[in-house]
Amino acid sequence: MVLGVRAGEAAASPSPLHVTNGDSAGNTLRQTALGGAVLSWQDVLHEGPVPAGPRRELLQARAALLSACGWGSRGSLLASLEERDRQLIRALGDGQPVVLWFEHDLYDQLQLVDVLALAAPAAPELAQTADDLETLWPARVTAGQDTLAAAASVWAALRHPDPSALVVAAQADLPGLPFLAPALRRLLEELPAPGDGLSGTERRALRSVAAGAATPAAAFLAEQDLEPAPFLGDAWFFRALAGLGAGPARLVETQAGDPLPPPPPLGDARAFARLPLRLTGAGEQVLDGLQDRVALLGLDRWLGGTHLTAATAWRWDPAAGLLVEP
Repeated sequence: MVLGVRAGEAAASPSPLHVTNGDSAGNTLRQTALGGAVLSWQDVLHEGPVPAGPRRELLQARAALLSACGWGSRGSLLASLEERDRQLIRALGDGQPVVLWFEHDLYDQLQLVDVLALAAPAAPELAQTADDLETLWPARVTAGQDTLAAAASVWAALRHPDPSALVVAAQADLPGLPFLAPALRRLLEELPAPGDGLSGTERRALRSVAAGAATPAAAFLAEQDLEPAPFLGDAWFFRALAGLGAGPARLVETQAGDPLPPPPPLGDARAFARLPLRLTGAGEQVLDGLQDRVALLGLDRWLGGTHLTAATAWRWDPAAGLLVEP
């Protein structure tokens, strides 16, 4: 399923600006007969800090994360994010049709909420239908102010230091955004779980290795099969795997018994993808719920605006649908 959004058009509208999740979808759009320019949103909002505060401070935090992960210099990344925002705002201000093309998975849905919150109070249109992007064009319907308000509310909840509001949003019927609540429930799974301390991605990674995935590349493919709505790229999965494979209490290691090296793009992508893997004894115990990943490896990462540490680890029980305070 694909979700498209556009700003209202005049009778004789100029060529549209198509906004989508990244280069792959952007290239697909360029091959259609729809015309117009393509803007790739290019951010992984389920990873790293998405703090509350002014837009520039948010973009600075995102640029710092992406730079630390090896995707370029902080300055160039910040300039790219700022120009991306300006291009969207300029198109909306000029009355240019703006069409947002986002799928139903977590990666796309968080980008969609970001764009809608930034675009407001523009009155966009939504389309949800088949896989062929061009079939979405005539199926667009106007999104009312309730949809914009829902997107703004979720965006604020994502950026709050306390994830409680995310739980409320994940259980709500969000008008005009049918894929967002399921995506938010998957996002909450990235909090440590009670008992084993694993995020949803980490648990799927360990299960994949335990089931016979002998390399990071094989573990990534197996993890994708365990996701109802796959959203991770391989580099971001490798980053999570490398976090489990660091330090003396690591949960996964090479067959030679060594820690995992830096993941791509910080390290060699081909070499990392082919590493022979095995679970450690600690990894087996964590997977069986006998030890806690946070106690063994510590914790220092972000989910939206929530900074997770060993001392401030909010936890999410996906089976019970319950948030556990630190």
